[in-house]
Amino acid sequence: MGLCCGLVGLPSCGKTVIFNAITAAGVSSYNGSKMNRAVINIPDQRINKLVDMYHPQKTVPATLDVVDIPGLKRGDGQGFRLLGHIKDVEALLHVVRCFEDENVLSEHARIDPVWDVDTVNLELMAADSNTLLNKLNRLAKKVRAGDKDAIRDVSNCEKVYAAIQEGIPARKQNLNAKELFSIRECNLVSLKPVLYIANIKSIEDANNNHVTALREIAHGEGAEIIIICGKDEADITQFGINEQQEFLKDLGLKESSVERLLSAAYEILGLVNFFTTGEDEVRAWTCLRGDKAPVAAGKIHTDMEKGFIRMEIIPYEDLIELGSEAAVAKAGRQRIEGREYEVQEGDIVVVRFNRKG
Repeated sequence: MGLCCGLVGLPSCGKTVIFNAITAAGVSSYNGSKMNRAVINIPDQRINKLVDMYHPQKTVPATLDVVDIPGLKRGDGQGFRLLGHIKDVEALLHVVRCFEDENVLSEHARIDPVWDVDTVNLELMAADSNTLLNKLNRLAKKVRAGDKDAIRDVSNCEKVYAAIQEGIPARKQNLNAKELFSIRECNLVSLKPVLYIANIKSIEDANNNHVTALREIAHGEGAEIIIICGKDEADITQFGINEQQEFLKDLGLKESSVERLLSAAYEILGLVNFFTTGEDEVRAWTCLRGDKAPVAAGKIHTDMEKGFIRMEIIPYEDLIELGSEAAVAKAGRQRIEGREYEVQEGDIVVVRFNRKG
């Protein structure tokens, strides 16, 4: 299962242009009646080298699933419906307009990242308010019957709801484990981590006042921010790989927008990639940094988590340096790890497990 992110922002912030820059989907702007969705393979040179080494029948890279919904408008009553499309994503990619262009209408009297961010936050919190109220209504009968679990959940949900009414998104409420458990099924959109994307017109805008204002917002939240020349980078994706590199170089960029986005998204979500290899298949898997070996094994198959015995580990760098699994084993660099091992970025794993669980 890959990484799934939802694009949010105001109308005319360039969100669909950013969608094209990230996914190379080449979709046109829409009138707000639908959503755009694309799944792309995550660029990773390591998997290419593993394929060259194993010559597998099948190659499965990690993926990025991007959902682009129509722009949110302050108080138009459509936010709850639109945000329903991204309730299951792991992170929000908040596109903020950071360029001046009199030919592109703005939702506000002037270009103002602070107002834009506040507007989206208000819509996220309005949607979450409805979700929490629905849960509270569902639990009311159980509370009257004295159900202890329901009473606890209602107390925690009411606390989160009250803070949202004060303008505090769920992600800023420092919720503890019990509170998070009570609201887990609500899938609150204001609880999801946010990666800000400053959409600029040209590379000369990279340090303009609008970008600076957005950086301050991100810094204040402890969030990540990346800068994308939306229109230029969307156009670049329609060319071949070699031409793309030349155009990126002309823009003064070392990495594409999707590479920069993925680096930041993996950081805010605390994700790592590990690999399984063989003649049948080379595949990349994603888990949380700090996940123990059985949990990571469960990403491959639930039976592996249930019946976990041990995990055999070869660090990617050692395999590339020494050239084969046999050479790694001979050099004493292959390890056997137990249930408490935390899977690391780039681990190549073999899971030993009891098939009966």
